[in-house]
Amino acid sequence: MSSARLLHPLPPRISGDGHRGVNYPRGIVIRTTVVTALFSALTAGSLCIASGVHAQGGGGSATSPCLPPQGCIPTISTANIARIGDFYVGGQWQKQAGQEIMAGSMFVEAWVPKKIQHPYPVVFVQGGGGQTLMASIQTPDGRPGWAYDFVNAGYTVYLVDPPGGGRSAYYPGLYEPLAAPRAAEQMGREWSGGLAPSAAIQKVWPQWSKNTAWPSDAPKKGRAGDPVFDYYAKTEMQHINGYQEKTFSDALVQLLDLIGKPVIMMVNSGYAPSGWVAADARPKLIKAVLAVEPWAPPIENMELGQTGPGRPWGLSSLPLHYSPPVTNPAELHPVHRTTATGPGLFPCWVQKEPAHKLINLAGVPVLDISGEASYHRPFAYCEAVWLNQAGVKTDYVNLEDVGLRGNGHQMMSEKNSAGIARFMLEWLEKHVQ
Repeated sequence: MSSARLLHPLPPRISGDGHRGVNYPRGIVIRTTVVTALFSALTAGSLCIASGVHAQGGGGSATSPCLPPQGCIPTISTANIARIGDFYVGGQWQKQAGQEIMAGSMFVEAWVPKKIQHPYPVVFVQGGGGQTLMASIQTPDGRPGWAYDFVNAGYTVYLVDPPGGGRSAYYPGLYEPLAAPRAAEQMGREWSGGLAPSAAIQKVWPQWSKNTAWPSDAPKKGRAGDPVFDYYAKTEMQHINGYQEKTFSDALVQLLDLIGKPVIMMVNSGYAPSGWVAADARPKLIKAVLAVEPWAPPIENMELGQTGPGRPWGLSSLPLHYSPPVTNPAELHPVHRTTATGPGLFPCWVQKEPAHKLINLAGVPVLDISGEASYHRPFAYCEAVWLNQAGVKTDYVNLEDVGLRGNGHQMMSEKNSAGIARFMLEWLEKHVQ
């Protein structure tokens, strides 16, 4: 047995609920099971442990984040989780360079609560390139993420990494090339509010200055040098250009079939089109949709001053089931409205009346939410306009209207993330029987 080298005699700060733990000197609170695990690690090989500081219950806060660079290991109670499962769906053998490779598989993590209080699981289709399911598990300042909020409320949850991302295999030459993780400048401008966008972007995104929800009070809040921002940057991943919409939606369909009962699907950002396609393919397995700033708007791209084609089928680049039937998206006869519904917003694209209906999604309640300061805000409402015109009852909510202010696009990582989750849970209580 090799001897472990200790830099300091005390363990690092480990966040958690201290009322069940063992009190250590200097305010350290640590569960006995963690002590055992740490002892095993120490005796198994060489391990450096930083000096301990006072524990912060609940996994940190905006003023006292729990981050490894600050000598704190963020942990979250799993007291309400009975079982965790890790598995893969999707995938098929394909030929590449004379060899067979298993392409298109998708990693899934399932959490089952000890007391299931709701019959419909929640499937998280969260992210848009660069984020893994980590964004749903833990905030960058060490607090429980949305997955914990839902499992603690009694929902079974399923978290996914899309094909080619996270723990799902990527094959060069078969998939589109990888885009590098986002740089600090882009994340600071578009997500955390730490840097001002260019003058040209400010004209098309006037809400940018309302960003106040980044979970840090550091002097360099929301940019390089802010400990929370620096840690968040470490979670940013390379991702496939183009998002593999069909491969992802095929894997989601297989997941829905495997679950075999109606679910609540959360769709978010760039991965949302694959979620819509899967929901459209398996309407009997969809009880409701939580749309968290899904990639929008329909028809034309308007993101950060860009132009060009958007989602020609309204919600996606892939065919959806409309009535009367549509074989070419041009048959939807999209028209561009001349006016927006308010200041700082873009006019939406809609169908020429009489509108084709999304028959497979009719009867599925949808909640579509948008952050007050998000770069999606100028066009976010257009997805709800398209859905409602197509016969899908959609409640569109600006979060500031329900007291949740200052959010950017990465709202699941921001300081009021638990409040946003609570709002979604309350909506589900009212709209999903």
